[in-house]
Amino acid sequence: MSNANRFTGKVAFVTGAASGIGRATAVAFATDGARVAIIDRTEDALRGTADAIRDVGGEALIIACDIAQPDQVEAAVGQAVETFGRLDIAFNNAGVENKAAPVAEIELDEWDRILDINLRGTFICMKHELAQMLLQGGGVIVNTSSGAGIRGVAGGASYAASKHAIIGLTKSAALDYAKQNIRVNAILPGNIETPMMDRFTGGDIQKAIDLEPVGRLGKPEEIADAVLWMSADLGSFVTGAAISIDGGWSL
Repeated sequence: MSNANRFTGKVAFVTGAASGIGRATAVAFATDGARVAIIDRTEDALRGTADAIRDVGGEALIIACDIAQPDQVEAAVGQAVETFGRLDIAFNNAGVENKAAPVAEIELDEWDRILDINLRGTFICMKHELAQMLLQGGGVIVNTSSGAGIRGVAGGASYAASKHAIIGLTKSAALDYAKQNIRVNAILPGNIETPMMDRFTGGDIQKAIDLEPVGRLGKPEEIADAVLWMSADLGSFVTGAAISIDGGWSL
């Protein structure tokens, strides 16, 4: 929901922006006045998001980047700053789902893939975002964890481990930089209408709906609203928080 261009003059950096929660949040930032750097693995995947941002009168910078590659992340942050002059908000949303398997059957390559992208990738992004925010005297970071970050998931140990760890990373960074005017928080989405949910359920969305106490899936725009609240002055006293937005799934 738009709130009188509350991000006019601000620059937002959104990873995993090609679809789902990332796309909805990037468009929401633009709707409320921010210039937005949108990041995903390929430029082609980001064109739809860029078009949606321009449709609301916003300005988008497309950056192809694999967040598991430190040099690419450093270059992406540098490109955003070079283009827009600063970096006020970072939404570290990029991540992947695991191949379902009980713990003893998880292949090491699969474990490493999930942790490299979801956890290590988030850390790499934060490392370079924080460096810029320290230079300019402040900023806001929001990381995407999951309801799986506060409960177990049968067949999903690698994903749950990565999302639990993001909460610990978020809380520690919040303490590290509280006195430097940098706030760091996490959102914990539940079952949301996204391409990832389609893949995870094999297209049987009813399985995910049945897990939701409210009887429906969440919408990406509902997660975006929470990210924008955390990033705005309305959330100025909130840091180190991990807020569930999951229709009661994690209760």
